[in-house]
Amino acid sequence: MSDVAVVHAASPFITAYPWSAGFGTKYADPATLPANTGNGTDFSPSGADIAVAHATTPFLSVYPWSAGFGVKYANPATLPASTGENTRFSHAGIDLAISHGGSPFLSVYPWSAGFGTKYADPATLPTLGGSGLSFSPSGADIAVGDAASPYIYVYPWSAGFGTKYANPATLPSNNSNDIAFSPSGDTIALANTITPFMHAYPWSAGFGAKYADPATLPANDGFGIAFNQAGTDIAVAHATTPFVSVYPWSAGFGAKYANPATLPASTGNGITFYPTGTDIAVAHTTTPFLSVYPWSAGFGAKYTNPGTLPTGNGNDIEFFTPLSGQYYYNWRRRVA
Repeated sequence: MSDVAVVHAASPFITAYPWSAGFGTKYADPATLPANTGNGTDFSPSGADIAVAHATTPFLSVYPWSAGFGVKYANPATLPASTGENTRFSHAGIDLAISHGGSPFLSVYPWSAGFGTKYADPATLPTLGGSGLSFSPSGADIAVGDAASPYIYVYPWSAGFGTKYANPATLPSNNSNDIAFSPSGDTIALANTITPFMHAYPWSAGFGAKYADPATLPANDGFGIAFNQAGTDIAVAHATTPFVSVYPWSAGFGAKYANPATLPASTGNGITFYPTGTDIAVAHTTTPFLSVYPWSAGFGAKYTNPGTLPTGNGNDIEFFTPLSGQYYYNWRRRVA
């Protein structure tokens, strides 16, 4: 069974549906809702859990998942410091990270059907506010965006933070709102505010020279970014029409694909490819708050909206599906 979940403004703050080239009937809401606006979400690698980063304490809520929400896990002993912006499970599913407001702006916990004791903070903290968040596909690195220069912090990761990698020679233009490693782990891409709205760098335990910008830039601030599972396409969700831009990727940007015939309704906040790469989903402001399209080196006709829509602005969206005895994920983070 495949599923899709979107986090959004307005109660119940997370909405999930069965997915099979179209929406099934909305799953029942969790018994204990996230405390406020859902900003980020992630399924665990096994699909056994789902995490929500949200405004208002405890800032992070995690539930068992089995074609529906189980009873919310107990909160971590040490809560994130403020508003949860994004959350990600590690590649192996043994750690859970959250980017958040308030120093240290990034918190990581061991995970085994519940929170372990929070890992020690990195020696060099982000300076203003955590935003985008990603583990590398190998799980050997963790990246977090920041609202102040250098706008991106990447650390080695091995059950704890290593020494922060050197900044890229060409810094991002502003806050890194979302971060994606390519499936092979040889590229790190960022969705940013301020033109060119997205940046991509070679990655090999450190930043290479920034790739040239695409010939056709996203129209405005980038808020979500994702690779397809083959690593051959890269998508960014952004402010200003057409709200989503997708490019071929091969160690650089190709010519932008044509826009979908039916655009997302307003600012794109989150974006993901279906694990096999056959669909692409955008979480956005303005009803219906999410739009999903078939994808095959271009957009197909938008899928019919779900029977029960999310209740407010869509902020992040994720698919989960088990395939051929392995688990494949949104290539914003990893492949298994």
